[in-house]
Amino acid sequence: MTAIKHALQRDIFTPNDERLLSIVNVCKAGKKKRNCFLCATVTTERPVQVNVVKVKKSDKGDFYKRQTAWALRDLAVVDAKDAVKENPEFDLHFDKVYKWVASSTVEKNTFISCIWKLNQRYLRKKIDFINVSSQLLEELPKVAEESVPSGENQSVAGGDEEAVDEYQELNAREEQDIEIMMEGCEYAISNAEAFAEKLSRELQVLDGANIQSIMASEKQVNILMKLLDEALKEVDQIEMKLSSYEEMLQSVKEQMDQISESNHLIHLSNTNNVKLLSEIEFLVNHMDLAKGHIKALQEGDLTSSRGIEACTNAADALLQCMNVALRPGHDMLHAVKEQQQRFIDLREQFARRLASHLNSVFVQQGHDQSSTLAQHSVELTLPNHHPFHRDLLRYAKLMEWLKNTDYGKYEGLTKNYMDYLSRLYEREIKDFFEVAKIKMTGTTKEGKKFATLPRKESAVKQETESLHGSSGKLTGSTSSLNKLSVQSSGNRRSQSSSLLDMGNMSASDLDVADRTKFDKIFEQVLSELEPLCLAEQDFISKFFKLQQHQSIPGTAMSEAEEMDGGTLSRSYTSGGPQTISSEKDMIRQMMTKIFRCIEPELNNLIALGDKIDSFNSLYMLVKMSHHVWTAQNVDPASFLSTTLGNVLVTVKRNFDKCISNQMKQMDEVKISKKSKVGILSFVAEFEEFAGLAESIFKNAERRGDLDKAYIKLIRAVFVSVEKVANESQKTPRDVVMMENFHHIFATLSRLKISCLESEKKEAKQKYTDHLQSYVIYSLGQPLEKLNHFFEGVEARVAQGIREEEVSYQLAFNKQELRKVIKEYPGKEVKKGLDNLYKKVDKHLCEEENLLQVVWHSMQDEFIRQYKHFEGLIARCYPGSGITMEFTIQDILDYCSSIAQSH
Repeated sequence: MTAIKHALQRDIFTPNDERLLSIVNVCKAGKKKRNCFLCATVTTERPVQVNVVKVKKSDKGDFYKRQTAWALRDLAVVDAKDAVKENPEFDLHFDKVYKWVASSTVEKNTFISCIWKLNQRYLRKKIDFINVSSQLLEELPKVAEESVPSGENQSVAGGDEEAVDEYQELNAREEQDIEIMMEGCEYAISNAEAFAEKLSRELQVLDGANIQSIMASEKQVNILMKLLDEALKEVDQIEMKLSSYEEMLQSVKEQMDQISESNHLIHLSNTNNVKLLSEIEFLVNHMDLAKGHIKALQEGDLTSSRGIEACTNAADALLQCMNVALRPGHDMLHAVKEQQQRFIDLREQFARRLASHLNSVFVQQGHDQSSTLAQHSVELTLPNHHPFHRDLLRYAKLMEWLKNTDYGKYEGLTKNYMDYLSRLYEREIKDFFEVAKIKMTGTTKEGKKFATLPRKESAVKQETESLHGSSGKLTGSTSSLNKLSVQSSGNRRSQSSSLLDMGNMSASDLDVADRTKFDKIFEQVLSELEPLCLAEQDFISKFFKLQQHQSIPGTAMSEAEEMDGGTLSRSYTSGGPQTISSEKDMIRQMMTKIFRCIEPELNNLIALGDKIDSFNSLYMLVKMSHHVWTAQNVDPASFLSTTLGNVLVTVKRNFDKCISNQMKQMDEVKISKKSKVGILSFVAEFEEFAGLAESIFKNAERRGDLDKAYIKLIRAVFVSVEKVANESQKTPRDVVMMENFHHIFATLSRLKISCLESEKKEAKQKYTDHLQSYVIYSLGQPLEKLNHFFEGVEARVAQGIREEEVSYQLAFNKQELRKVIKEYPGKEVKKGLDNLYKKVDKHLCEEENLLQVVWHSMQDEFIRQYKHFEGLIARCYPGSGITMEFTIQDILDYCSSIAQSH
C-alpha cells in the first residue's frame, strides 16, 4: 500500500500541486469487483482545497489515472454501516449516494478519520458521520501513514498528521504586517539571515527606549507624592475647624428637634381627626335610613299606587344601606352592628308583610276570575287577565327587591302563584274546550243543532264524556272515505237522493259546511290560546324579573320536577343564592305548571275532530303548523312553541293515519258482479281529497307533507284501479281502466298539482292506450269475410307473389272478390255499426261521458280498415273496376245517424 501511495503522489497529485493524506482500496458494492482507490487530498496553494479523488488503474497499462474528484464541501453524510461490528462497507453521500466496500476495516476507519479531521480543520461544516464509533473520531489518527520522499523535485513537505497539526494559518492582519515589513527590506526573501539580524537590532533599540522612559517617569512620581502630603495637611486643618463649628451648633440642633417633634404630633392629631370625621360622615350618610322610609316599610299601604311607590323607594333605600361596602374595622363598631341588625329586622318584617299581601292578591284573583266564568260558558272566548296583570305589575320592583334580599319568600310566592293560577286556568281552559267540543258536535246528519242555552258545568262535562267514551259513530258528519266501496253510478245516485231527502243540503254540501265550521272553531281555539299564553309568559317575565332571552349558568330541572310544580329552590352560600337552573328554564317550568292542561285538552280536541271527520286532520295540520311557525319565530324554546310543537306531532300522526286508512280501504275494495263499474268510488274520493287539500294547503308551511301524501295516494289509486279492472266481470277491463284514468287525468289537469305531473302524464297515457285497445277489441272485424279474403291476399304477397299477379290465383281471383263484396251492402254495414253502438253504450257509464269519444275513435278505426281494403284492391286488381258497395261518406253518415238516434 505504501508503494502505491508513493506512486500515486508522484504520478497524479504532485503535478496538480496536491498532497495525498489518506488512501483506501475499495470496490463498488453489489457489482463485479473492480478495484479502485479513494484518496483524500489537499492543495499546496492557498486557499486550501480538500478533495476526495477516485483513482483506478488504466485498462491499457499498469499506470493509474484520475477518474472522478469530489470537493469535500459537497459531502453531506458518511455512513460507516456499523459502529460496533467490523464492517468494510461504507457510503459517501455527495450529489448521490456512493456505496463502497473497503479491502479492510482498518483502511476504512483510517480513511473516515482523515475525512473527519480535514472537515474539522478546513471546512468546519456539518457533515453527518453516522454509524461511526465515537472512539474512532476522538483518537484522531494520522491522516497519512507515510510521507512522500523529499528527493523528488516536487515532493510534499510534511506528510504526516503532526505536520498538519503544527501548522496555523495567519489571519489577515498578520499577513498585512509581514508584507509591509518585507517591502521595507527588499532582500528579505533572498537573504533571510540578514533580515532576521535587522529585526533583532531593531528590537534591542526598542527595549532601550522603554527602559529610559521608565526612569524618566520616576521623577514625576516623586513630585506628585510631595503634593499629596501638602494636601493632607490642609485637610487636617479644615477638619479641626469643622469640629469646632459642630460643637457650637449642637445645642441649636437639639432645640430644633424638639420643635419638629411637636409639629409632627400636631399634624398627626389633625390627620386623625379628619379621618375620624370622614368615617363618621360615611357611616351616617350610607347607613342612616330616613324615618319616612322606616314608617313605609313598617306600616306602608300596599294597596294604593302611592303607598306601593313609597314602599318601593323605602325598600330600595334599605337595600342600599344593607349593601353598603363597609371599610375595614367598621363591622367591629357596636353602633354599626346595631344598625345592621335593625336593617335585617326591617327587611324580614317588610318581606313577610309583602308576601302575605301578594298571597292575598293571588287568592282574590282566583275568586274574582271564577265569578266571570259564567259569561264565557257559551261563548268560545277565554277570560282576559290583563287587568289582573296590570294591577300586579305595580309590585314588580318589590318582587325584584324580594328576589335579591329574601329568596326563600320569593320562591314561596312563585309556588303560590303557580298553584292558584294553575287551578284558575285549568277551570277556564277546560270550560273553554267544552264549549269548543259542543260547537263542533252541534250538527247531526239530519241538520239539527244542539241547544246553546247555558248549562250546568256537570251537564256539559257529562255530555262531552259521552262523546269521548262512545264506541260507535258520532252523530256529526262522517267522512265518506270511511265508507269506501265500489258502487255503480245508479246506486250512488240513489244514495245521494236519499240523503237529499233528509234536509235541504246535499251530503257533500253538509260535509263542506261541517268542515268549514270545524276549521273556524279550531282556528278560534288556537287564536284564543296563543295570546293567553304569550300574555302570561310576558307577565311572569316582568313580574318575577326573569329574563326571557338571557340565560345564566345552571342545571336544567328534570321533567318529573317540572310536572310536580317545579322545584325552584336555590342553594344558599355565604355570598348569596346560587341559581340551579337558568331563568329561561324557570319561565318554561312555571308556564308548564300553570298551563299543564293545555296539551291534553288540545289532544282531546284533535282526537274528537279526527273522529268526527278524518279530513279534519288536513285543517288541523295547516292551522297548527302556522301557529307553531309563528311561535318559533318569536321564541323557539318558549312554552307555547314547545307545546304546540308536541301537539303538531299528534296532528301529523293523525294525518298520516288518515292517508294510511284510505290506502288500506282502497286495497280492500270489493266490486259488484252484477252492475257495471263506472267511476270507482275511491277515484272520486281522491278527487274530493285533492280538491279539499288544495284549498286548505294553499300557501301553507307544510306543503311538503301533502305532496308526500299525494304521491302515496295516487300510486295506491293506480294499483287499485288495475286490480279492480282485472277482477271486473260485467265491465271490460279496458273500459274500467279507460274511464277511471280519464277521470284521474281530468282531475290532475284541473287542480294543476306540480308534484303529480309525472302521474298526470302516466294517467293520460294509460287512458289513451286502453281507449285504443277497447276500440280495436270492440270493433274487431266488422267485415269478417272480406277480412279473411284480404288476409289471404297479404299472405300470398308475403310468400313472394307479386301484387298484380294475385288475381290469377284461383282462390283470390276477381270473381271471388266480387262475391265477397256483395255480401256486405251498405244496409248490412249500418246494422252492424248500430249493434256495436248499443254494446258500447252498455259498457260505458254516463258520469264520464266518453261514449262520443269512443264512438268517434271506432269510426276512425273503421275508416282506416276501409282505406286499407281499397288500397289492396287498387294494387292487386288494377283496372278491374271492383269497388266496395259503400263509401267513406256512407260510413260517416251511418255513424252520425246512429249517434243521433240514440
